[in-house]
Amino acid sequence: MTLPPRLLAYACLGGSMFIVGSYVALSKPLAVVFPVFLLGWLRFGIGGIAMLRWLRKPSTEPPLDRRTRLLIFLEAFLGNFLFTICMVLGVSRSSAVAAGVIMSAIPAAVALLSRVVLREEVRPATWAAVACGVAGIALLAWTRPHAEVGVSDADRWLGYALLFGTVLCEASYAVIGKRLTAVLSPKRISAMVNLWGFVLMLPPGLFIAWSFDFGAVSLPIWGLLVFYSLAASVWTIWLWMTGLRHVPASRAGLFTVMLPIGAAAVGVVLLGESFSGLQALAFAIALLGLLLASWPGRRAPESTGPARPRQ
Repeated sequence: MTLPPRLLAYACLGGSMFIVGSYVALSKPLAVVFPVFLLGWLRFGIGGIAMLRWLRKPSTEPPLDRRTRLLIFLEAFLGNFLFTICMVLGVSRSSAVAAGVIMSAIPAAVALLSRVVLREEVRPATWAAVACGVAGIALLAWTRPHAEVGVSDADRWLGYALLFGTVLCEASYAVIGKRLTAVLSPKRISAMVNLWGFVLMLPPGLFIAWSFDFGAVSLPIWGLLVFYSLAASVWTIWLWMTGLRHVPASRAGLFTVMLPIGAAAVGVVLLGESFSGLQALAFAIALLGLLLASWPGRRAPESTGPARPRQ
């Protein structure tokens, strides 16, 4: 039985965001072993090997113009390079549950960024979603998750700030990605964005690798690194871009609900983080904000074409 294209696109979008949430949580044990720039360099290197064939230009695609090249660089710099740094450092200073709550502000951030960059109208429900996100984050900070016990207040708040930086990076990634899918295939976007990520991480990654003791890394950590690299550099980007080709960007934002769910689920089930009643309330408030931001208002025709910038 073959799924209809729209349902298959939804499955790709939801699967992509759940995997992102999973590797956000799993980056916590990796960050204990690998410095952030070395971890990022290894991630992009392993992902690049897996996607090497995807770099070749298909005969059906036009040559890259200056604007497309700039969008690819920005997609890599914001959505890969800065996202990786903020995410790894943020989770290492807080918890996977905290990452789940804070990242549930992504749909509202996408809506606000669309307003600033694309001049789209922001519905009142979106402002309510922003308020819910702020309330959820504030309640999370007050509850102080068990996984954050022993972390100083300064480090904890720095972790929250870095995680909020990942929200802005992911929102930028979503807005730019819609433009790229109009002219490039998902596989080629994935490969070129990953290649730029590898180049950006190369100088600090090589510098740290020179003195790093790779022999001290255990086999399970190497296996987790390979999964993290393939999930972050191959599966999530390809799945997201594949779904985004057939779904409007505004509707695709609904599926970012799977990111905080994935992060919190892995944090609780695999990393043994606690999930108290107040944390559940904070998470529920944040998810309410996500639903408010993503809930469709007046139904508009769904176009699979590229978003058109206003002049």
